[in-house]
Amino acid sequence: MEYEFDPAKDARNIAERGLSLALAPYVFEGLVHVVDDDRKDYGERRQVAFGLIRGRLFVCVFTDRGKVRRVISLRKANSREIAAYAPKDHV
Repeated sequence: MEYEFDPAKDARNIAERGLSLALAPYVFEGLVHVVDDDRKDYGERRQVAFGLIRGRLFVCVFTDRGKVRRVISLRKANSREIAAYAPKDHV
């Protein structure tokens, strides 16, 4: 799968969260839990992935467009998300 993201959005994510969207593919390398983001109508199907990067749970919002996965956001999971989605041997 090819990954893409908006460079301006990446710069904002780095400034606000210290994380580049270029790290998003690592979320999908191991065990990953994906749910639909149906909080509102985005005009396309958006999904939220919970996966580990170096043993830490991260949250990645993305949309698949054919063979391209468009990364919308990436952040560290909060304590509630860790309790719900982290593999139990990583908590």
